[in-house]
Amino acid sequence: MKLKVKDVEFSYGSVQVLKDVSIELAASEMLSVVGPNGAGKSTLLRCIDRILKPQRGDILLDGRDIKEMHLMELARKVGYIPQSSAQVFPATVFDTVLMGRRPHLGWKSSEEDTEKVLETLQLLDIEDLAMRDINELSGGQQQKVFIARALTQEPEVLLLDEPTSNLDIRHQLEVMDIIKNIVREKGIAAIMAIHDLNLASRYAGRIIMMNGGKIFAAGNPASVLTPENIKHVYGVEVKVNNHDERPYIVPIRPVRQCGDRAESIERN
Repeated sequence: MKLKVKDVEFSYGSVQVLKDVSIELAASEMLSVVGPNGAGKSTLLRCIDRILKPQRGDILLDGRDIKEMHLMELARKVGYIPQSSAQVFPATVFDTVLMGRRPHLGWKSSEEDTEKVLETLQLLDIEDLAMRDINELSGGQQQKVFIARALTQEPEVLLLDEPTSNLDIRHQLEVMDIIKNIVREKGIAAIMAIHDLNLASRYAGRIIMMNGGKIFAAGNPASVLTPENIKHVYGVEVKVNNHDERPYIVPIRPVRQCGDRAESIERN
């Protein structure tokens, strides 16, 4: 599976959110999309999943324009994990995860579908929650359920919008390790919009840094997560260390933009 986003532009009314965004992604590859609030990260994922319709540009899966695909066909190829799901219909965890099999189902679920759900629940260590109402769960538990739902979909492209936002540090690492292994073993192409630069560096082979709806920098983590880029895009002075040939970001202080210069804001 190869994903190609070409010259995509999207606006909410008169406010342009994406400007000439182009990316390519191959199977077994994980790409992190980083950038400050309002940079266009979530909007990009929603355009790829056809939740939103770009005003300009093309999105292709193996050379086919997603606009030409039936929604059910697209659902068999693309799995989307939203940033949050504040309003959830009453349902058990098992039934919620089973919804991920909807693109593959006939009139009713099969034994294979049930096995897929159980396997995924076990993979994410939430099989003990199977009969619980999803509305009774914590935000972190719900997040793992929605990840499980997307994985049972068996997509060829996985879109993750802040997949670790409601998880503590241990569960962040556990979930990201699972996703990374699935991407590698199943040959999935994955795009992850994420605020945590260190998680982006640790798990992605490539990073795109967005600013103001445009791609500001793209490449491997070391080439993108530089002190200069982070200061320019985030307005933060940082120190960049290296661990296992991956950059590790230590924030120092915010900076104030003064024309083309950035001045440190000292705090006593």
